[in-house]
Amino acid sequence: MKEKLYGKTLTELQLVAKELGLPKFTARQMADWLYKKEISTIEEMTNLSKNAREQLTEKYEIGLVAPTRIQKSKDGTKKYLFPTTGHKFVETAMIPERDRITVCVSSQVGCKMGCLFCFTAKQGFQGQLTAGEIVNQVKSIEEAGEVTNIVYMGMGEPFDNLDEVLKSLEIFTADWGFAMSPRRITVSTIGIIPGMLTFLEKSEAHLAVSLHTPFNDERQKLMPVQVAYPVDEVVNEIKGWDFGRQRRVSFEYILFEGLNDSPRHVKELARLLSGLKCRINLIRFHPVPGTPLKSPGEDTIQRFKEQLNQKGILTTIRASRGQDIYAACGLLSTKELSGA
Repeated sequence: MKEKLYGKTLTELQLVAKELGLPKFTARQMADWLYKKEISTIEEMTNLSKNAREQLTEKYEIGLVAPTRIQKSKDGTKKYLFPTTGHKFVETAMIPERDRITVCVSSQVGCKMGCLFCFTAKQGFQGQLTAGEIVNQVKSIEEAGEVTNIVYMGMGEPFDNLDEVLKSLEIFTADWGFAMSPRRITVSTIGIIPGMLTFLEKSEAHLAVSLHTPFNDERQKLMPVQVAYPVDEVVNEIKGWDFGRQRRVSFEYILFEGLNDSPRHVKELARLLSGLKCRINLIRFHPVPGTPLKSPGEDTIQRFKEQLNQKGILTTIRASRGQDIYAACGLLSTKELSGA
């Protein structure tokens, strides 16, 4: 089976060139073809010598993979289904807005974090995605040439697949890759501190942390990761980091009726996040089979937002998109397709 070129960084492409006895500059030529142009075969890399293309073709292939299914929501959101290694699948959401197109990429097949409110968690962990499989989710959709923003908020926990996620971020942002501004990319985590600190050091992309309640006992019931990485420790690490003027940190907060939507929660959130320049994104809960959780009414959501803003915390409500095709927050799953 041939090795895939797609998903290799410039450094890795230089190793490929060296291994085949090709000039070092061949690596940048390959990167240009892979990430800036539209090709499906090595033979199309026309500024490489015929000998170089033949040598590459013997051992490598491009490695782009087309989606096997596309679903479209009534609000314009699309959900793409991509096959991965090991006969598994992942889902990717494309969210169109007036002035932007955001792609929500997955970083794992399933997830091992076990969050109570997440449909992906129900299928368990089934495998890591390679950097190529992550980047392919942007390159191989119909809107590839129009993408303005990327969020790592699909299936999986990005910092549980840290090396491949960092490689994919390098490909998206490097001048030899997609050359996107890291300020147009957000990586979401449930708070795996070692991975989060490495990400903050090695990438300039925005950070989003799944918070959902400021109280330890409540968070532990919702998110088992709380045992290993308590939320106050996560926040303290973030407070100790210099984000500069342009880089953003935000907190994702799914509202659950009668569980985390009271004035007591507003007060504790204000205490926990005191002194930190950040925003809170409130998210409506989308029902997940097998959980007792419910979304509060719209009045409660609006009141919670206003109370946080009054405390000086910039708070917005994320619009629910693609709910009718199970593309909304927390609803991605390929359990049935993977035979789990």
